[in-house]
Amino acid sequence: MEQSGLGEGSDASVGLEVGFSLPSDSAGLLVRDQIERHQFRLETPAPVTPKPVDETRFWFPTDAAVCIETDRIDIAANTVVCVRDDAGSMLAQVDQRRAEQFGPGTYSLELFGPVKTYLKVDGPFTIDAKPLETSISLDESQGVLVGARSSHESPAATITTTDDPADVMKAVSAFSSALKTTSVERSYPTLRGHPPLLELGDELDIPEGMHAADTGIRLEIPPDLRHIFVVAPLAYYLGAELVSGPRPRLVTDSGFVHEFDGPRAFEDDVARALKQTFFLDCVVRTEGIYAVDLHEREVVESRLDIDAEALYDAPLGEQLKAYFDVPYEQIKDLVPEWKLTTHVAPQPDNVELLPFVTNDLAVVRTPDGTEVPHSEVEASAVDDFLRDDIVRSTGATTGRETYVKPQSTDSVEQAWISDGTPVGASKTTPAAYQNRLQRKPADGDIGITVVCNDQEMLAESDVVDEVYGSREELAFDVDAHYDLSRDELRSVLAEPTDFLHYIGHIDGEGFQCRDGKVDAETLDHVGTGAFFLNACQSYDQGLALVEAGAIGGIVTFSDVINSQAVGVGRTLARLLNTGFPLQTSLDVVRKDSDVAHQYGVVGDGGISVVQTENGTAVLCEVTQVDNDAYHLSYQVYPTSRCGLGSLIRPAFPDNNSYYLGSQRINNVKMTQDELRDFLSLENMPIIYDDSIHWDEGFLT
Repeated sequence: MEQSGLGEGSDASVGLEVGFSLPSDSAGLLVRDQIERHQFRLETPAPVTPKPVDETRFWFPTDAAVCIETDRIDIAANTVVCVRDDAGSMLAQVDQRRAEQFGPGTYSLELFGPVKTYLKVDGPFTIDAKPLETSISLDESQGVLVGARSSHESPAATITTTDDPADVMKAVSAFSSALKTTSVERSYPTLRGHPPLLELGDELDIPEGMHAADTGIRLEIPPDLRHIFVVAPLAYYLGAELVSGPRPRLVTDSGFVHEFDGPRAFEDDVARALKQTFFLDCVVRTEGIYAVDLHEREVVESRLDIDAEALYDAPLGEQLKAYFDVPYEQIKDLVPEWKLTTHVAPQPDNVELLPFVTNDLAVVRTPDGTEVPHSEVEASAVDDFLRDDIVRSTGATTGRETYVKPQSTDSVEQAWISDGTPVGASKTTPAAYQNRLQRKPADGDIGITVVCNDQEMLAESDVVDEVYGSREELAFDVDAHYDLSRDELRSVLAEPTDFLHYIGHIDGEGFQCRDGKVDAETLDHVGTGAFFLNACQSYDQGLALVEAGAIGGIVTFSDVINSQAVGVGRTLARLLNTGFPLQTSLDVVRKDSDVAHQYGVVGDGGISVVQTENGTAVLCEVTQVDNDAYHLSYQVYPTSRCGLGSLIRPAFPDNNSYYLGSQRINNVKMTQDELRDFLSLENMPIIYDDSIHWDEGFLT
């Protein structure tokens, strides 16, 4: 940053991962993650003039920092504030309608908002968590340091390897060099760095400093790509070295051995080991830098004789021995729903994808699926609608795809990196991962582009115009286009935007325009990050958009009926506008639509268009028990801001516990008034009586 002050609506640190700007509608400061496109509003009683400061003045790492002069900062009501002394020791965690006072001294405040933000203040001060906002009140006006860190992670280096399994094992062993700690705190998503990239070449070349973390753990496996691919995320998380051995097993330097040859298959055993280790790390870490009341720890300690305090300081080998002594069935119901299972064909072309799969901490499986007949995927009722409705295609279904349904898993998302068109999983390609990694900082408002290229489909255009940009706390730039020519559509597709919603006709030859068609396979570059092609047979065109620069999108497998497509488009627009990732949005729509099986995801299904209100994507299911009694199920889905290992604290009545994110909390009992108050706290989809609602209006 070179500016000493900011004008209204202007932006500092343009081009950096984190930026600061002044809101145009109130006094205060906007903190922006300019890669993930998240923003966090800090409101002040009077206008402020941010001045750049050294970001190393904070106890936690930050990407940029400024100083503002104020005596009060107001933030969103659901923001947790963690207070530490100047040495980093945790003093308090304030949230959910509490107030605490702090005396003289220097303090570090960690704000758990849409962007990871830190304040450095001098006491005395008070934190007051009110129903509608949380206020940080200082005894007098002072210079408050504001620092922030992007949730975007970039690899530190590139490793060159041959496709020889011995070389690939050495390269994968170096993945754990990206861990920011080898303690149980590595279960926090922000303390797991992106593994170095892999590039196939003529010889193995590992840059200096890129080596396995010194944990004394090794994974012995047969030297073939299938075993390497499956254990890569576990090796990364444990800081383990991969070595050749006759049978797969984990070995510690203290002599403990865990064999991967139980009653389950090798892939199941590795998945269980990753989940069990990760989950128990989350339990034990409550003795560390975030000493919170964790629901899962309370339940674990009621079932098992486990000493979290002793395990926290124990060597990793001793921790693993204690962990694997726990029968998995006794904790299975507590383990967070895993974010991703990736089905990867174990072939040399996919070696370069391993860092991205590992970064997602995915469960890796060898592709195993069932071929699905076209008649089960495509619209069987199209002919019945043709008299009264239209389809969003101008040609016949191509029928070229081979549809495959991956073996079922218990993960939130599935990705398919193999031959065939997956049903119920994202078709992921190397380009999608590379495009996600190469996402550049962008200042300004969130860009939404809507294209409607058929007058008969204006009903959906009207709906999405009302939805996108409707969140008052976020700044949007919604740009709508109608009846474009080929040249005009090419120009729109090339323009930078965060999300493209296309409404119109698509067939095997491309996007229908008023003067012909545009085949996405002929495009050199597209500027959109994510997209939704609500048109017939848009799968191939969507894949082409990913190859041309997009990260991921929602597409169709076959012809879709216009009236049904409008309904799907309306619900998906609302979910995406709320912050749900692509794949999760589509999974929710499948609960509400009979035709959602005709839609799928290409590229990275985990990308979100905008941030959620509190970092997590939440789906509530409500069941009425009697006249004034309801049961609520609270499903939390991971996002880029709230990944595996994050903590949540739902505002249930009388709840004082934290839960692990990516979790389903069932049968929370509430009265009608309690339920109404709870549902009014944030905008989230609610399933009641088999339909999706967006507020508490269904309550009588």
